[in-house]
Amino acid sequence: MATEKVTGEFNVKLNPVEGYAKGIDGVNLGRMSIDKTFTGGLDATSTGEMLSAMTATQGSAGYVAIEQVVGTLAGLQGSFVLQHFGTMDKGQDSLILNVVPDSGSNELVGLSGKMAIRIEAGIHFYDFEYQL
Repeated sequence: MATEKVTGEFNVKLNPVEGYAKGIDGVNLGRMSIDKTFTGGLDATSTGEMLSAMTATQGSAGYVAIEQVVGTLAGLQGSFVLQHFGTMDKGQDSLILNVVPDSGSNELVGLSGKMAIRIEAGIHFYDFEYQL
């Protein structure tokens, strides 16, 4: 299977939603709704939820998220789910952002891949490498 790559921009809106756990001992646990609009090779919208942990140390935090993306990928119609695993260690960040296996629908059945996110001059960009 050949690996394809698409790039583009996205806008994201995060809003706090009521969560179960609040955190103690300097840790703030949060829950947010995610709404995104992607343009470029991925022309789609997504909705999802994020759980985060902010520590008392500046620049150290973690988050996990799930979002379902609906639209077109390189002209193919369908949906798929992205799973996030992100950590920041005193400002050094690491992000794993993968397609959930078997989450593709319609023309995107069998989709696998990973996404990288870049922020340049306040603009969010994605680089999505995938196999179909």
